[in-house]
Amino acid sequence: MKRNILGLGLFVLGFALLFGSCKSSKEKSSTTGWSYNDEKWGGFEKAKYIEQETGPGLVLIEGGRFDMGEVGEDVIFEHHSPRRTVTVATFYMDETEVRNIDYREYIYWLERVFGEVYPDYVKAAAPDQLVWREELSYNEPYVQTYFEHPAYNDYPVVGVNWDQANEYCKWRTDRVNEMKLVDQGYLELDLNSTGEDHFNTESYLLGQYEGITPAGGGKKNLDPTGEETRNVKFSDGVMLPDYRLPTEAEWEYAALALTGAQNEAGEERYIERRIYPWDGMSVRQQKRGKTMGDMMANFQRGRGDLMGIAGSLNDNALVTAPVKSYQANDFGLYNMAGNVSEWVQDVYRPTSHLDVEDFNPFRGNVFQTMDLDEEGLPQKDSLGRIKYREYTKEEIGERENYRESMVVDYRDGDSDSEIEYKTNETTLISNTLRVVKGGSWRDRAYWLRPGTRRYLEQDKASATVGFRCAMIKVGSQTGK
Repeated sequence: MKRNILGLGLFVLGFALLFGSCKSSKEKSSTTGWSYNDEKWGGFEKAKYIEQETGPGLVLIEGGRFDMGEVGEDVIFEHHSPRRTVTVATFYMDETEVRNIDYREYIYWLERVFGEVYPDYVKAAAPDQLVWREELSYNEPYVQTYFEHPAYNDYPVVGVNWDQANEYCKWRTDRVNEMKLVDQGYLELDLNSTGEDHFNTESYLLGQYEGITPAGGGKKNLDPTGEETRNVKFSDGVMLPDYRLPTEAEWEYAALALTGAQNEAGEERYIERRIYPWDGMSVRQQKRGKTMGDMMANFQRGRGDLMGIAGSLNDNALVTAPVKSYQANDFGLYNMAGNVSEWVQDVYRPTSHLDVEDFNPFRGNVFQTMDLDEEGLPQKDSLGRIKYREYTKEEIGERENYRESMVVDYRDGDSDSEIEYKTNETTLISNTLRVVKGGSWRDRAYWLRPGTRRYLEQDKASATVGFRCAMIKVGSQTGK
């Protein structure tokens, strides 16, 4: 009898402890005491901390400080890239240059969604295949085959201007986020959407894209006054930030790949001065073995020598090479020297090293806000994207951190500087001139240095210029 009473007492005690622990399992706000993720307390949601997922094609580039600019002699005597110390935040970058097959996938999607309603937009996105033509060269086969033929699937896309590259980044952002929502059961894939009626990340987050919610799907809404389900929010940690072009500082930092600059005691040991994106001071493989003496990149060795002698081609590529050719650098990035030069975000200035920030340096900001209608609702353009406009001076008011929306020529051509750029009169410099980084298959070894820089009008394209995408890293700077 005593055993039964004791057993019953233990059972009751255990039940009470279990019930008590369940009752208090809800996480509470440390400032109000209200429970998170609890309909009874209003339904304010706090997502579990999730480290940012690495998007398709991307590699984590852990940030830090580095000496940005030229290493060695400035043989062109342009003096537009002297060394200065800057810090770059952790970010993601494409492992390779964007390939022909990647860009053809983009064109195919545009034709399927916009082909009937906006054929001119689809046509404007196509790469310029005529960039291969030269007056005194027989390059017509590349015009006809380079972008379309499957033999070139894994080669970098060329003939894409800066504007087109940015449009590709926007499209890629939407397709990746749409894929994530479909994979996690929040949306059904709608292959019948055309024109402006297609998934767009911003439109979805603002509630202006309904889509098809699968049966029993959708995000449960904990707001007791709302619908049973809701759209996914950015604060849920499901969707990724935007794909975009890297800044010049990010690109150069990623190309140099100065990792592990510490000794065993964890002290900084920043003594390396790499000329190229790999160890060593030579463009040839210096490690002993079968590959010793092989070229480390695809470039032009000398006048008339683009690949060497038959039977032992020095870089095994006449024009471009497959994007995973040659050895990756210490960040795991391929062809950060040679193959194709690459677009970056920055507007070109020869004095970019002067009067710039030493944290995430960048020239090219145009601060914008959503263009709202009379009812205060975001407006869409004909492609289904949210419209933006520059801030007015009245809206900026007396802010201390910026006074204008258009700050591309801040302290370098604007009213606060002594410099005046008379484009096409005394200079070619303009606000549409963009920086191009890295050497190409047509360049000599000098241009393989990450610190070198050139420029091209943003609406121009070349057979030697491609691009790769980047993305910010939110949260931890180490990814751990």
